[in-house]
Amino acid sequence: MTADTLIVIAKEPVAGRVKTRLQTGFTPAEAAALARASLADTLAAVRSTPVRRYVLALEGRAGPWLPNGFHVVAQRGDGLATRLAGAFEDAYDGGPMLLVGMDTPQLTRELLSVDWAGHDAILGLTEDGGYWCLGLREPDRRALVGVPMSTDHTGADQLARLRLLGYKVLLLPTLRDMDTPDDAAALAALFPALRVSRLHRRLQHSAPPGLLFEKALGGARVVATGIDGRWVSSLCEVDRWQAPADDVDRLALSRCEGPVLDIGCGPGRIVTALAERGIPALGVDISAEAVALTTNRGAPALRRPVQEPLPGEGRWGSVLLMDGNIGIGGAPELLLKRCAELVRPDGLVLVEVDPDDDLDDTAPIILHGDSGRRSKPLPWARVGTQAVLRHALAADLLATEDWRTPHRAFLTFRRSPATPLAQAY
Repeated sequence: MTADTLIVIAKEPVAGRVKTRLQTGFTPAEAAALARASLADTLAAVRSTPVRRYVLALEGRAGPWLPNGFHVVAQRGDGLATRLAGAFEDAYDGGPMLLVGMDTPQLTRELLSVDWAGHDAILGLTEDGGYWCLGLREPDRRALVGVPMSTDHTGADQLARLRLLGYKVLLLPTLRDMDTPDDAAALAALFPALRVSRLHRRLQHSAPPGLLFEKALGGARVVATGIDGRWVSSLCEVDRWQAPADDVDRLALSRCEGPVLDIGCGPGRIVTALAERGIPALGVDISAEAVALTTNRGAPALRRPVQEPLPGEGRWGSVLLMDGNIGIGGAPELLLKRCAELVRPDGLVLVEVDPDDDLDDTAPIILHGDSGRRSKPLPWARVGTQAVLRHALAADLLATEDWRTPHRAFLTFRRSPATPLAQAY
């Protein structure tokens, strides 16, 4: 005896609503794309299995990922156990049914065509304690409602419930489902021909740089290389960024005149230190995580690229480019021109430069995360004193101080009296 009806229970793969655990290593859009590919693999395996009916029990709307031949029914009920029971009821057409989820794209026709003659039910467990399939001869709410779902013992509890009802259960091979980045990587390595595996390989080499930066803020090791693979730097200094301002930071801040704009504020140690000195300050950063870390410290921050309009343009007493942020965008001259727009006529621009005075490297960099993901090329610059002085001159900024400590170097500038209040960036 094999199933007459194959049921796939799934969610519409919408960013932010599916595969949230994948978002520890992927963006919401990437996680949704992986879910879509996994669902497509699952539907293809189901559709290749010769049965009388194919049913998709769907939460959401069907899309172009749905192949022909499926009868779509809406999920109903509160909680997963109730929705599973409803799916069996809505798909029933007088013959045995086998239901699978969307998280085991490695399904095969052979697994789905299993002969379960002499059994009342079949169950396939997963490595994380759940289950990937459940087969019933006919709908039975008693078999599902009340079984705890989404735990590390759901599969064992489901098996116990079936046996409590007197069902003779055939156990199928245990599979690994795709819930976490590690799961996705393992499945991609074991089943390279799957759609989801091919997508995973592409995503491994095209991570948004901001995602890897935010992982660094969370404590992961992230390093930067050139496009040629040459090591450039490590972002392990995030430990310093997240710590309170140190003696060198405070020495730099002693030069600041309020109000202060900190461009690329990161976790907010500079803005916090300025607030502690009673100097009004605002941090700006494109990273949501950086802004959250700053505001959690009680300091103000705004999520916005420096190129977009900012509060107080032309009225800031000081504008800061600390921690190598002169590299933002890979065009130091344009960034310094933007700083000249932001600062008031007698204001200060303070720039931390590379300690190598002769360094002038504006080649893009690639960020590498500890999970194996690497970013798309990121426009960036690593520049020392000589290059920054040259770029500042083109931006009508006049150098007023060149100072350094054993491991860090700084320049300060004033806007030239001839610099207009607004320039094209």
